[in-house]
Amino acid sequence: MKFEKSELILNPDGSIYHLNLFPEDLADTIITVGDPDRVPDVSRYFDHIELKKGKREFHTHTGTLKGKRLTVISTGIGTDNIDIVLNELDALANIDFETRETKKNRIRFEIVRIGTSGALQPEIPLDSFLLSEYAIGFDGLLYFYKSKAIQHPEISENLMLHLGWGQEPVKPYVVKYDPNFAEKIGDNRIRLGITVTNSGFYGPQGRRLSLKPKDDQFLSKLAAFNHKNLRITNLEMETAGIYGLAQLLGHSAISLNCILANRATGEFSKNPNMAVDKLIKFTLERLTSS
Repeated sequence: MKFEKSELILNPDGSIYHLNLFPEDLADTIITVGDPDRVPDVSRYFDHIELKKGKREFHTHTGTLKGKRLTVISTGIGTDNIDIVLNELDALANIDFETRETKKNRIRFEIVRIGTSGALQPEIPLDSFLLSEYAIGFDGLLYFYKSKAIQHPEISENLMLHLGWGQEPVKPYVVKYDPNFAEKIGDNRIRLGITVTNSGFYGPQGRRLSLKPKDDQFLSKLAAFNHKNLRITNLEMETAGIYGLAQLLGHSAISLNCILANRATGEFSKNPNMAVDKLIKFTLERLTSS
């Protein structure tokens, strides 16, 4: 298949349109963070940084740590940006930019999200780490792709019944992490959970400032949901998109969440920067331990 110029868009220097990267700029192991300012927070632990590039909210550093080559890239907030980042990362690895055709030998990335999140269950401590086993997307991204084969409709349907949703315009989709990759990263310092990926930070996550959410009980309903003893643990804005697109594109992905807020208790971390830094060091330790 040959990709037209309007589909695979390149910059005048031949780099991919949004990320401003060339194929050789990427390691096979990629860390995603939302905030561009968090990219140097990760790469400062590298033994050597070979590349620093940035365009818009997409900043990238590639380097090595303990002999392992790593790339850290910022995505900005939301699954709309995840759609850009995951598709362009895959294009960099698996499309020949000169012929505009798919390469015969595909590269498979290992992708780790390091992000912040709010817990829904009161027993989940502030500053703790959570690995998303499932992600429930309320954003709609995967419905624009042929994705039925990777979804878990029984969870989605049970959740809609639990919420009392019938003709609501939003239908959540459910996707899962890569268990083999998770086994390499996880240890007894991290818990598993079901993560809800919301389409916004305020109303979609049940926050009220000047605007009143449609359902004042939305968060408590999510927290009370139980599917085969699985409960929704936390909220954020990227994981479902990462899991869904990674699976469709043939990559491995996990999402690590630093719990900075507990929505059930109303508490927020006293030192969020320190908590996130601990998760960064934990992730780098696990990625370079094997």
